[in-house]
Amino acid sequence: MPAADVRETGARPAPLVATLALGTTTLSLLQSVVVPVLPQISAQLDVSVSAAGWVLTANLLAAAVSTPVLGRLGDTRGERPVVLGVTTVVAIGTLLALVTESLPLLLLARVLQGLSFSLFPLSISVLRRELPAARLGVAMSVVSSMLAVGGVVGLVAAGVFARGDGDYRQPFWIILGVLVAYLGAAAWVLPRRAPTASGRVDWAGAGVLAAGLVLLLLPVSQGNAWGWTSPGTLGCLAAAAVVLPGWVLLQRRLAEPLVRPTMLTDPRMLLPNVAGLMTGMGVFVSFLIVLQVVQAPPALAGYGFGATVLEAAVVYLLPGGVVGTVLAPVAGRVVTRAGALPTLLAGGVSGLLGFALLAVSRGEPWLVVVAGVLTQLWITIAFAALPALVVQAVRPEETGVANAVNSITRSFGSAVGSALTVAVLVHGTDPATGFPTASSVTAVCLVGVAAATVVAGLALAGVLTGRRAAGPSGAGTAGPTTAGGRSPVSGPR
Repeated sequence: MPAADVRETGARPAPLVATLALGTTTLSLLQSVVVPVLPQISAQLDVSVSAAGWVLTANLLAAAVSTPVLGRLGDTRGERPVVLGVTTVVAIGTLLALVTESLPLLLLARVLQGLSFSLFPLSISVLRRELPAARLGVAMSVVSSMLAVGGVVGLVAAGVFARGDGDYRQPFWIILGVLVAYLGAAAWVLPRRAPTASGRVDWAGAGVLAAGLVLLLLPVSQGNAWGWTSPGTLGCLAAAAVVLPGWVLLQRRLAEPLVRPTMLTDPRMLLPNVAGLMTGMGVFVSFLIVLQVVQAPPALAGYGFGATVLEAAVVYLLPGGVVGTVLAPVAGRVVTRAGALPTLLAGGVSGLLGFALLAVSRGEPWLVVVAGVLTQLWITIAFAALPALVVQAVRPEETGVANAVNSITRSFGSAVGSALTVAVLVHGTDPATGFPTASSVTAVCLVGVAAATVVAGLALAGVLTGRRAAGPSGAGTAGPTTAGGRSPVSGPR
């Protein structure tokens, strides 16, 4: 269905947006809720901390492998059946996580939960199909901002229900309830529509892509445990360097590829994908460094406030989540009126200021709160702008798989940000106190500054390129445009 025809479809915008926002909240909850309870998982399942870390890795690998396939299935089979099927599988995985007392079964549960990452690209496909252009920008902003907000809510939930010796399973009860509510709402709200794309799913290509992504993500997520120069780490990276280019060559030979190769090299897709990678880094760098700073005992570390996990989440992280939730619709209107690139630029600048403040001045609690709000605003604003950039760059029948690719870049960025933060802090740990030094904390903050600077720089370059293309009088544009000279929510004709 051409993008111009997506105007009056009979969809109920408010219930539709609320339902899809609930789905994206669920997937970010599933990603973040286990981070604070890894010590409890290790103790209660009687496994090492490094073994418990596979709870994060298994979820990430499953997401990377399944998201592009499920995004393509949504394009070719229709979003409604894929969304309902995925949600059912994720609910089964969550129920398994609640009842198991075995690490292998918990890892299986986390693999099943990893399918939830596909709910975001599927949601963007639904919005593009069902809503008129005037509503699309705000709707995508609200739905995508829940990725950032849900991460904070997950940390708070973990802090509330798994304090001290609390059972690590308790936060999963909340997630199961949300999943059941989402499944019912989705069955009621999501319309039955014919697929936007025809053809088949390239299962062979999906298998090769899955192998390449696993080979790439395994050493990134496990490098701190394996050693960055170990044979396993270097071998996986070398194999990924062979398999992933081979997958691109394979896609070029197919009439119906899983991902159109030119999509990966199109500058209009490169920009949101690189920005997504950097923003994904910012998510976990922000969470982890704020938790490190505020929980450190000042008498030993020389910095920090000795906060508990619950205090860290509620006092220092939750304000950013609340501000992000309130401003999400505003960010969507800014995307619609000013364009996605200027909005992304504002987000990058906010993140740069937040990490810079945290790097140079973190001696007072209110300063850390302000820094956390600024970095959370970056994430919320970027998540509002990125789907608009992706939607404008691809045909309607590619919306699901294109947003799936962008989701993978964000997930990979989160893995890189987490691994890099841990590596810097471990390397900078003072043997006498057992805590990272203040200089290593500053180094992590500068990583965040660098990531935000890349996002702001890309957005600024895109804005300037768009202005040069439009000319001094702006001829040839119609309303807010991006570097490609198109409306922030329109697709290529």
